[in-house]
Amino acid sequence: MVCLWSVTALPLSAESLSDLLARVDKSAAAFRGMTAKLRRINYTAVIKDTSEDKGVIAIKLNKSREMQLRIDFTIPDEKTWAFRGRKAELFIPKINTVQEYDLGKHGHLVDQFLLLGFGSDSKALSKSYTLSLGGEETVENQQTSKLVLVPKSAEALEHLKKVEIWFPLTSGYPVQQKFYLGSGDYVEVHYTDAKLDPNLSDAAVRLTLPPGVKREYPQK
Repeated sequence: MVCLWSVTALPLSAESLSDLLARVDKSAAAFRGMTAKLRRINYTAVIKDTSEDKGVIAIKLNKSREMQLRIDFTIPDEKTWAFRGRKAELFIPKINTVQEYDLGKHGHLVDQFLLLGFGSDSKALSKSYTLSLGGEETVENQQTSKLVLVPKSAEALEHLKKVEIWFPLTSGYPVQQKFYLGSGDYVEVHYTDAKLDPNLSDAAVRLTLPPGVKREYPQK
């Protein structure tokens, strides 16, 4: 759920998997909310098509660690996604319409995918994924360690084959994620200007809808 950043392999790996996971655990324990600029690249292999979206993201975890998330895309078209619990909403201002989706039994998978690198500690990650270290790379002039995650469940593997997450050596929060969807398709997400905000308001992660908005239920 992003111009490509320059990624260059470093000759030596200074960090072990346990070192990286310890840093991720420390950051996960402190995580409550965050905002950042977002760039997303979607690649469809069968037609060799690449599309790119830009916008901003806000993530909030409440006291029960339930995720709430909002993404406001501005380029190439304005649209806003909001996720909360088992519900996802897509607001399309051009037609003043919000589409509501019931994530149902797949909601837990959405939580796993969207929270990867934000608020998920190594225990939670290890429960759902086989973890390995992908080495150190330079991403946008930052030294990073790459964490590789392969889903353990057959259900998850139907949707996601592998994830790579790049963590700066000075932080436990990602600057880049790559989701391999199968058949050569992938989604790559880049985060810049990230700001932690433990007091992020509920309004920051919920849709703000204008009067007269039309509501649709595409699943029905």
